[in-house]
Parts: sequence; C-alpha cells; structure tokens
Amino acid sequence: MSDKIKSLELPHGTLNFPAFFPDGTRGVVRCVGAEDLEDCRVPGLVMNTYHLNSKPGPGTLRAVGGLNTFIGWNRPILTDSGGFQVFSLIGENPKYGEIRSDGIMFRPDSGEKILFTPEKSIATQFACGSDVMMCLDYCTAPDASPEVNRISVDTTVRWAKKCKKEFENQLASRKIKGPKPMLFGIIQGAGDLELRRECAQRLCEIGFPGFGFGGWPLGPDGKLLYDLLAYTADLMPDSGVKYAMGVGRPEEIVACSKMGYNLFDCVIPTREARHNRLFVFNPECKDLSELDLDRPDFYSHYYPEDEKHWRDTRPVSETCDCICCRRYSRAYLRHLFAIGEPLAMRLATAHNLRFYTKLMELIAARGSR
Repeated sequence: MSDKIKSLELPHGTLNFPAFFPDGTRGVVRCVGAEDLEDCRVPGLVMNTYHLNSKPGPGTLRAVGGLNTFIGWNRPILTDSGGFQVFSLIGENPKYGEIRSDGIMFRPDSGEKILFTPEKSIATQFACGSDVMMCLDYCTAPDASPEVNRISVDTTVRWAKKCKKEFENQLASRKIKGPKPMLFGIIQGAGDLELRRECAQRLCEIGFPGFGFGGWPLGPDGKLLYDLLAYTADLMPDSGVKYAMGVGRPEEIVACSKMGYNLFDCVIPTREARHNRLFVFNPECKDLSELDLDRPDFYSHYYPEDEKHWRDTRPVSETCDCICCRRYSRAYLRHLFAIGEPLAMRLATAHNLRFYTKLMELIAARGSR
C-alpha cells in the first residue's frame, strides 16, 4: 500500500525496513562488539528492561548517558518492557510473584519484593536512552484459560494507557533536539481472534506508531502460528511498524514479511553460531538477486566442526562479505572450534548476523520490484 511505512527517524539514526534486531538482552550481543555489529550492517539492537534494571541499573545508565554511550553503539536500540521475562519466571514458580492491577509484584530469588509498574518500566527505558520503548503488557501462557486471557487484554490496555501517559510526561520533562523516541503497544489475546481484535482496536484508540505481536508465536508442535500472526498483522495500521516479536527462523521471517511485518528480533542467529550452526544461502545460487525466497531450500546449514572442512581453503560462503568469509577459510574456522578458541564464536556470530541483514536486504529488494 502507498502508506506503508518505509523508515523511522529515531534519536540514533534512520531505521529502514524491513529490519532484524539481534538480541542484546543484558547490554551485549554475545561474542561480538559494536564494531562487529556495524561491519555486519546490523541496524539496531533489542535489550531487556528487566535485566538492565537489575544490572547495571538505571542509575548507572543515567550517569553514563544511556545505553548507547555505555556499549559504544551509535545506532537505534529497542528495549522490551521486561514483562515477558517476569511472567515467564512467575509461570515457572508462583512464589516469584503475582500479577496485580497496578503492576507485577516480583520476588526475585525469594528476596525483597519489587513492584514493577508501567510507570517504572517507562522510566527505566528512558534511563536507558532507548530509541523505541515497549509498553508493559500481560503475556499469558499458551495454555491459559479464556478468563485469564480476558484479564490479560484488559490489563494490557490499562497498562498501555499508563505507559503512554508516563511516556508523554517523560518527554515533556526533557529538551530533546531532533527525533524523539517512540513507544509501541503490544497486542495480546492469545488464540482468541475476538480478543485479539478488541485489544488491537483499544490500543489503536490510545495511539501508537507501532505494534508488536504479543504472546507465543509458536504452537505446541513448535511450528509458527501463521494464521494467528497474519490475522494480528491485519489488525495493525499499515502506516505504522508491525513487529513480529521473537520470530527468527529465516523462512518464518520471509513468511511474516509477506503478512506485512517489518521488524523482527530473535536469539537464533547468535545462539546457533555458538552451537556450531551457521546459515548460508543456497550454494547453487551465485547471484543472490536470483534467489527464490519462497523455496524451502533457499538456505541451508553449515557445520564448521565437520571433519570434511579440515583442509578446505574456501570461505564459509562465497556470497557473504562478513569478516569471517572475507578473511578466513573453512579450514581455519574448523581449527578454531577444534581448539576451543573464542575467536571461533566471534567469527561464526558475525557470519550469522550478516546472513540475517542480507536476508533483510533481499526482502526489501523483492518488495521494491
């Protein structure tokens, strides 16, 4: 559509869509530094408010000038509210806390009680200096009852109103020159389509420039809930950002991009790299512009520790321009993994991240045809 969003102007630069943000939960993308991320053309990072609120803490982040200064990163950062992590912990053990109307009463390690409110979540995200902030929402478990999902939607909307009010108060108290940070809402409702639609409508009435898919995107069989994701994407305004939170397999990103989603994040590329699993585009396709992303075999996996790579002087991928493929051979990468050298995980992580940013470039090119 003509009004489909192409980019956002944010405090730390222009974000072009589609975009994939690697996971930097605690203020770091594991095994790589900011210079590696820039080399891989990573446009932005996702970090977690709950973990950052614990360490290094909002006081430290305010004192050093925010996350970007703290980690040496000059591009956008999106901070999640932290609610998902807290709900996950409470779901594993109810002793960790409970959901209240005004927020989440959390008892980490059965220690001192912490009330995590919408206002506190937004204040912490401002302390982080985030470019994009997420509303605190009530995420339910996949097997939650209809009654709990009903409460989840009502609570999510109520907290979204409080988040936006605190967001506007924080903006008013600051003299921000240039682009301002943004606040996104999250659509809950589990698998109940009516609840999803109601939640989206009520959040749209509050008004946000972007919306995330809330809840679990995977079914009991581990497969992506394509129909539910597509339905939720249609509920989001085309003029705003459509954020497929936690969706990260290459074929899932391709499918969700066709639904209209334009922002993605996941731990998959970095986690897989640390576990000897690299992504490569179809080796039979030397010209990536000819790659058919709709084919299930448009990419494959490469395992650097395999014995067959012992004397292979080729790069991991001849179509990749990451530092690993530009400078090192398959034989050398295998050697690094064999001796337990940390450089192996750095190079593998850089390769996987470049695969993902290249995938975004290919999706964008396909969309412009």
